[in-house]
Amino acid sequence: MRAAWRIRVRGVVQGVGFRPFVYRLAERWGISGWVLNGMEGVVIHAEGEPGALEGFVADLKERPPAAARVTAVEVRDVPPEGHEAFVIRASATGDRPTARIPPDMATCPACLEELFDPRDPRYLYPYINCTDCGPRYTVIEGLPYDRCRTTMRAWEMCPMCAAEYSDPRHRRFHAQPIACPRCGPHYFLLGAGEPVHGDREAIARAASLLREGWILAVKGLGGYHLACDAENDRAVRALRERKRREDKPFALMVRDLETARAVVELSPEAEELLASPARPIVLAPARRELPGVAPGNRDLGVMLPYAPLHHLLFHFGAPPVLVMTSANRSSEPTVYEDDDARQRLRDIADAFLIGERPIARYVDDSVTRAGPFGPMVIRRGRGYAPLPVASLPAGAPVLALGADLKNTVTLVVAGQAIMSQHIGDLEHYEAYRAFERAVDDLLRMYEVAVEEAVVAFDLHPDYRSSAFARSLPARAHQGVQHHRAHVAAVLAERGAMRRRVVGVAFDGTGYGDDGAIWGGEFFVGSLEEGLRRAGHLRYAVLPGGDAAARFPAQAAAGFFVDLPGLAAEARKRLALPERFAMAWKLVEKGVRVFPTTSAGRLFDAVAALVGFAGGITFEGQAAIWLEHLARGAAPAGAYPMPWDGRELDFRPLLQAVVEDRLRGRDPAVIARAFHRGLAKGIYRAAVALAEVHGIDVVVLSGGVFQNQLLLSDLKDLFAASTLEVWTGHQVPVNDGGISLGQAALVAVGTAQ
Repeated sequence: MRAAWRIRVRGVVQGVGFRPFVYRLAERWGISGWVLNGMEGVVIHAEGEPGALEGFVADLKERPPAAARVTAVEVRDVPPEGHEAFVIRASATGDRPTARIPPDMATCPACLEELFDPRDPRYLYPYINCTDCGPRYTVIEGLPYDRCRTTMRAWEMCPMCAAEYSDPRHRRFHAQPIACPRCGPHYFLLGAGEPVHGDREAIARAASLLREGWILAVKGLGGYHLACDAENDRAVRALRERKRREDKPFALMVRDLETARAVVELSPEAEELLASPARPIVLAPARRELPGVAPGNRDLGVMLPYAPLHHLLFHFGAPPVLVMTSANRSSEPTVYEDDDARQRLRDIADAFLIGERPIARYVDDSVTRAGPFGPMVIRRGRGYAPLPVASLPAGAPVLALGADLKNTVTLVVAGQAIMSQHIGDLEHYEAYRAFERAVDDLLRMYEVAVEEAVVAFDLHPDYRSSAFARSLPARAHQGVQHHRAHVAAVLAERGAMRRRVVGVAFDGTGYGDDGAIWGGEFFVGSLEEGLRRAGHLRYAVLPGGDAAARFPAQAAAGFFVDLPGLAAEARKRLALPERFAMAWKLVEKGVRVFPTTSAGRLFDAVAALVGFAGGITFEGQAAIWLEHLARGAAPAGAYPMPWDGRELDFRPLLQAVVEDRLRGRDPAVIARAFHRGLAKGIYRAAVALAEVHGIDVVVLSGGVFQNQLLLSDLKDLFAASTLEVWTGHQVPVNDGGISLGQAALVAVGTAQ
């Protein structure tokens, strides 16, 4: 006897070939009925024998398309409608969308094969794609995901593309960006004499210019890149000067996996990340020196080609290792609109390789690494955004606006936490405008009125994101303490609502409950019960306030506040920058000094004491320098850092650093002993708090825990305990994860 089931499939199931997959399954199992894209996922009406229906649903769950992510399959009995065949229906509209928008995906093997097959109609066509690959988030303008709501709507399909698009057995069935050379967009080159039109001609000329040492602005999936030959020292230096990027490393794109292995040391885990469908930038130890690419850094960030255009550039002879950095001036958002690119990049790029397909929103390349505790996303962008990052209690929508550095925005709709791509540092006007657009984009895409949402924001009174939050006519406004949000982000990603943990939040800056600048915090609790501050790094002071974060020597003076004799020795016998003496005068007088527990500033202080003499040109620079200095040293002992049950005391450690410097000990060995000492201090504090409170999980979050040497030391130490250690995997532990933590604490009602 035939039965009928109504099936709703949730997850990443739109724009990934799910409906043709369902169609083929229905044919295999003898099922009649229909499938369509709904506002909450894919909806299926299936009629058939009960056994066939059970097999059909089992395959839905267990064998979805490679790019799909099925999170729930809901089945209910309904009356049969008498269908004789199975059909794919048009998308349904009307309710608020909660379907998950798919991210952009790297070119699949089938499309690559066609791209380089002279017999194929899409031979050497830079916009080749199918349901298994290509742009998604960067072309979607509205939900449900159909061509009329994408930036491809201006191109009418030719008969060949229309036939493939309409054939449920074809891998391009309802591939919304489908195109070919006859009916789709094209690339052209400007700035190298007469404009060069024609995909092959423009791309081949661009590859030639890169070989000759030119700097090119290249339009990709989520924005423009600035590209040059990474092995051409003159080109790299010119790019650094024009971009006003003094020291921050450049990302690299390499021709293939073999080239990547020659450039960096790849563990199996790092190689898996590099070749994953997201195709992120992967940070890994350098095998060779590329002058000017990553000054003072032992790591390089590499990625593989992920768009047809990239494969074509290498095919036409581009250098095998390219600098491929975001097209912007330092710290500004990536340029993604053509007119804006020609205006803002005219003094940086020598020529422009421009694609005709518009980009709906800019999305930076994701940055990842294979860390001691598993994969880490350091910057969440292309390939990951805007996949939901957590399931939270359903209720009123929550709009969480993150922090001012490494900003992201998270929207919670029907319990799904959707995180935006990396936006940037909001002190820059263009980044702030991008932040406003990202907020509007999420609210519009998911049809949420700000008046119905609870808006979450950082407690820092001077944050631009917080001022913006308070200006919104929201249902309610809720401030969330910065470091609690760091810990909450890891718990939310893990789906751990009730799990009690010791949370360790170490970073550079965050506004504390007492008005001090926190950054070395220990918490006890859970998402459901809230997170109580249970300890902290000993208080120091920041002389001159925010300026101390830009000048490590200035920060160092504040850590001698209770060590005046040691400060005098350091001033007298160490070649410290003049800023140390100037800042020490403020400390002695107690003028313009601000209390802090910042672990990030402790790193800066130690860096200054062992030889980092300049100012900071990008966030975390001194700490990164110190880590890489330490990585070049042989194993060293640990400097003392006692824990008294409430406070982690840096003073004995600082005294040991100064004494060893005065004795002429190798700065690299000192840096190594500092890392080991800090790791032991954190470990002792976490173990002690776990024992007191009967807890078996430790959470590590905050920008300090991007430090791979520190994490390696902590992994070694915790291996001797029974404690489980959690840190972020899909969500950054730096301030890029703050918006998720804010959203989680507000959604469960324990924000502080």
